Amino acid sequence: MLFRPTVAADRDGFLPLLVTDPASTLTADAYLARLATGEYHPGRTWIAEPAPGAPPLAVAVWWSGPADAGPAALDAVLVHPSVRPPAERTALAAELLTAAHAAYGHAPAYHLFLPGDWHDRPDAVAATAWRQEAARRAGLPASLERLRYEWAPGAGLPAPSRRLRFRAEPDDEVFVDLFRRTLTGTRDATSRTAAAQLGAEAQARADVALYRDGMLGERSWWRTAHTPDGETVGFAVPSRNSAAPVVGYLGVLPEHRGRGYVDDLLAETTRVLAAETGAVPVRADTDLANTPMAAAFERLGYRTTARRLVLSAEAPPG
Repeated sequence: MLFRPTVAADRDGFLPLLVTDPASTLTADAYLARLATGEYHPGRTWIAEPAPGAPPLAVAVWWSGPADAGPAALDAVLVHPSVRPPAERTALAAELLTAAHAAYGHAPAYHLFLPGDWHDRPDAVAATAWRQEAARRAGLPASLERLRYEWAPGAGLPAPSRRLRFRAEPDDEVFVDLFRRTLTGTRDATSRTAAAQLGAEAQARADVALYRDGMLGERSWWRTAHTPDGETVGFAVPSRNSAAPVVGYLGVLPEHRGRGYVDDLLAETTRVLAAETGAVPVRADTDLANTPMAAAFERLGYRTTARRLVLSAEAPPG
């Protein structure tokens, strides 16, 4: 079996493999659309060939943002239906991912977008299981489940906060400081993991760079939040990706937690996005274990639409 990155001439051979199932939402049309935006690239799309020039039996597709020098996340792994036994499918996918990881020099996290009720659906459980085992064998043993929320204009625009004042802040260093301070005691597992690896200062700078340079939202949408007497409470980073407006990042400083300010920040974020992007749904994710954030989404009229299972090389620190 030959495992290699694709070239443009391979496209007609692997596009038929891009058929959705309960653990993969990537279609051929979506692949071509993201290829046009630069989010996908032939060199970050790998195939498994039984022989040179033969129709591929598997394909793996990595996503990258405009500022990324390499693949940032694995979006999809699909295997030809002729590879029927789950054990063979798992082994083939694991070999394909392992070969790509060796070439990349690291193992980007794998994001599986799943139905909200996937745990109760045997087809979704089966479609997830072989991918999760293949990812584990390829160096992605840790898993984190996230809830995907969506706010639609029909839910009603949240009222402006009565207790906080929001303002645009053009100085990136202010946001670096706020990101760094909110890492203390954060419930967000992804932020905890990254801060443990990089250090709080480096992670804060990476977060600012990600939302400023790697996302499609405007820098002018970012807000700092203050009490009427001017004390800083937290911040909000409304943004968008290629698919939809997104909540981005909300942070309440540790000394102000426990007072429900997350509702004010989420309301302001929703209001900014509604004003700047029009009457379209707003999306957001939070860790399954982050129950306070999930409760805030539900209070503000956001509804669960799906789940995301993130498979990675590192487990989040306790």
